[in-house]
Amino acid sequence: MRSPKESQVRKLPESGVSRRGFLQGVSLGGGALGAAVLERPAEAAQSGVVGPGEVSITLWVNGKEHELRVEPRVTLLDALRDRLGLTGAKRVCDRGTCGACTVLVEGKAVYACTTLAIDAQGKNIQTIEGMTRGSELHPVMKAFVNNDAQQCGFCTPGFVVAAKAFIDEHPNPTEEDVMNGLGGNLCRCGTYIGIRKAVVEAAKAMGGRNA
Repeated sequence: MRSPKESQVRKLPESGVSRRGFLQGVSLGGGALGAAVLERPAEAAQSGVVGPGEVSITLWVNGKEHELRVEPRVTLLDALRDRLGLTGAKRVCDRGTCGACTVLVEGKAVYACTTLAIDAQGKNIQTIEGMTRGSELHPVMKAFVNNDAQQCGFCTPGFVVAAKAFIDEHPNPTEEDVMNGLGGNLCRCGTYIGIRKAVVEAAKAMGGRNA
């Protein structure tokens, strides 16, 4: 007497479906689908329509007007770094979570990696390069140096810019205020204590005025 397992095994060929045949079918189907997908970009290229082309935009950065041609998908970070040579804002996470790309737009700290350049038109943009006056460092920069608030330096520009925006809105912060206010910026070197002290020192040096 055959076991149920043997009966099932022997019946598979009779049904016209086998494991090998099933896998071969999936493989062939997948290959056909892949070929169809690969053909589409070629067809698009032949038709001359691939996607939105470059458009003209005007950015007002650090007090100067810049005319650029960029694709609509280009971020403000890419426009600043690749088109204008302003590399102070850093690309680290590229996800809007670390704050290394922070710039000021209308005085507010924003992540440049998640802001489209085309959306920043007509707005006052300030990067860390625009915070100095000639050779004179901004009070926040001086305080960062005084308190050894930087190590590798990759996150530092974003922290400095974010700190300026924070002090402009909170001219007399405590270290706890700074800890909460700059929670959107991360330092992988862990220099948070120095950063907090630097921001408090800078706020006192600025005397409650926007500098």
